[in-house]
Amino acid sequence: MTQPEFGEVWREFAAIHSHGLARVAAATPLVVTAQPARNAEATVALARQGDTGGVDVVVFPELGLSSYALDDLHLQDALLGAVEQAVDTVCRASRELAPLLLVGAPLRRLGRLYNTALAISRGRILGVVPKTFLPNYREYYEKRWFASGAGVTGLEITVAGQTVPFGTDLIFEAADLPDLVVGVEICEDYWAPIPPSSYAAMAGATLLANLSASNIVVGKAADRAQLCAAQSARAMAGYVYSAAGTGESTTDLAWDGQGTIHELGDLLAESERFADSPQLLVADVDLARVRQERMRTGTFNDAAVLAGQPERSFRTVRFSHRPHRRDVGLRRHQRRFPFVPDTRERLDLDCYEAFNIQVHGLARRFRATGGGRMVIGVSGGLDSTHALIVAAKACDRLGVPRTTILGYTLPGFATSDETKANAWALMRALGVEAAEIDIRPAARQLLADLGHPAAEGAAAYDVTYENVQAGLRTDYLFRLANHHGGFVVGTGDLSELALGWCTYGVGDQMSHYAVNAGVPKTLIQYLIRWAVGHDQFDEDTGKLLTAVLDTEISPELVPADAETGAIQSTQDRIGPYELHDFFLYHLLRHGLAPSKIAFLAWHAWHDAGSSGWPAGFPDAERHAYDMTTIVRWLREFLHRFIASQFKRSALPNGPKVSFGGTLSPRGDWRAPSDASAAAWLAELDRNGPPR
Repeated sequence: MTQPEFGEVWREFAAIHSHGLARVAAATPLVVTAQPARNAEATVALARQGDTGGVDVVVFPELGLSSYALDDLHLQDALLGAVEQAVDTVCRASRELAPLLLVGAPLRRLGRLYNTALAISRGRILGVVPKTFLPNYREYYEKRWFASGAGVTGLEITVAGQTVPFGTDLIFEAADLPDLVVGVEICEDYWAPIPPSSYAAMAGATLLANLSASNIVVGKAADRAQLCAAQSARAMAGYVYSAAGTGESTTDLAWDGQGTIHELGDLLAESERFADSPQLLVADVDLARVRQERMRTGTFNDAAVLAGQPERSFRTVRFSHRPHRRDVGLRRHQRRFPFVPDTRERLDLDCYEAFNIQVHGLARRFRATGGGRMVIGVSGGLDSTHALIVAAKACDRLGVPRTTILGYTLPGFATSDETKANAWALMRALGVEAAEIDIRPAARQLLADLGHPAAEGAAAYDVTYENVQAGLRTDYLFRLANHHGGFVVGTGDLSELALGWCTYGVGDQMSHYAVNAGVPKTLIQYLIRWAVGHDQFDEDTGKLLTAVLDTEISPELVPADAETGAIQSTQDRIGPYELHDFFLYHLLRHGLAPSKIAFLAWHAWHDAGSSGWPAGFPDAERHAYDMTTIVRWLREFLHRFIASQFKRSALPNGPKVSFGGTLSPRGDWRAPSDASAAAWLAELDRNGPPR
């Protein structure tokens, strides 16, 4: 991210530390069996590499300074003395290095030997955490050598001339980098029913680290990854896992050097396994997101209360991290379409689930109404097309004919021949009962009754002109539902509700059941593609659905330009839906500050040529946006989103579809209708990119 004309101001905005992220690494050095001095050198080399790359925390493997597979050599004073010298070597080298280093070593204390993790920052040992759960089954024999850390709290240990906190009750907090609070556990600890890191998380740790040896057998890598993902999700934290690799003794076991970085259940990065060279797996963990997720999930606090408030029993070791606050890019995949998965496999699964959630919801509502018909206004546009195919599949599931659906095209002053033809073709192809009602005579009469100049032919295309048409369409649909003993299926989507791009009351904001209300515009496009690609309908219908996807998104309420023929374009007026859906997801799901949303949006959207587009996304539709454009539409989004709450507060029923959330006042989003966007806009001005 480079904008040199803005100098230091841009660099401060572009720094991950300005947005609650920290760069973490799982290190896999090439250890040498029972040679602590050489292992210290390997540790320092990767620590320096991390420092150069702007890393904040580096996690090394279990017993990395001695190597793990030593058996009874662990009990030799010569080895243990060399380990303490190696600790001193690492400490001295770390004085000029920025990262917090988490290093594994066997340490002696009061006639006991502990398998420990040392937290080292800028030459200082912050504390030492002993391993709690010592495996002593199958190939493991750790209780032969080590004492458990169970119950070891409130103590100290002297290592390499430093007397420091010792115990399983330690977390490490950066005094000058908010949200960087680190909890540590060692290998077997996270295989336990309640891992020690669960208590560390409830005590305030946002980043959990696991120093592991963990020999490899077939299938075990998947088990480790599953445990890391589960613990990061359950503890609502970042989780860095580093396992021993090449260099460990293979007398009876083998080692693959698996490294993973997870955040709230999501895999951010995974290392090459069985590598013959040192590995430093790096990713940026969003610790502010961790904090916000805990804040909005009351279960996390309840668990802490039931556990006796671990923060009261843990010792917090604070240290001066001195974060670099440089522009080091962003080392995490940032999805352009957060409502749409990137991989083909996950995309297929999500589309299958989303489509069937809608079908199931509509079918259940049909059974509950006691009526006999579904009434849908079919414009030939994206949303009504999707609602129509959902209704068709609901009929199939219910075992009723598709003529149960009453589809109406309701042409107004600006309805194009193309969309009208699409509407008729779709209704015929799907076998629904179709009809047309021209709303123009009624609209002219209403405009005349209002004394509106458009009734006399003036080109007065204001909001009244538009809403007269939108309102009449919905009014007709409700009266048609009364007349035929049915209910109105809403077609408006989540994106429109977020922006308030819908006519309130008797308009497209209202229906008897809002089947699309939980689905954003970008996902609807993929659901239609999925329906075509998975042969949900016959080939001819599939071609019609594809034609709808290629149609300009327009409310078709204002006549085309007399000179250019250009039709009314929604996205020209309010901005690209692909950006608005990005903004919506991060505001609704995570509560991010506008400046951070802008930062993430730039990384996601500034380069159309970068990878990460959803499978099958058309090349011609791959857009890029500069920061000026992103901020322009973000401001528009914030204003519209906050100001439009009154429309969402009166939202009809409709199924929640996406993990990203819904705007139902009975679901994910409750807000006053008279709030102002001033605080959000001010935050963007204060902390956003330079203008």
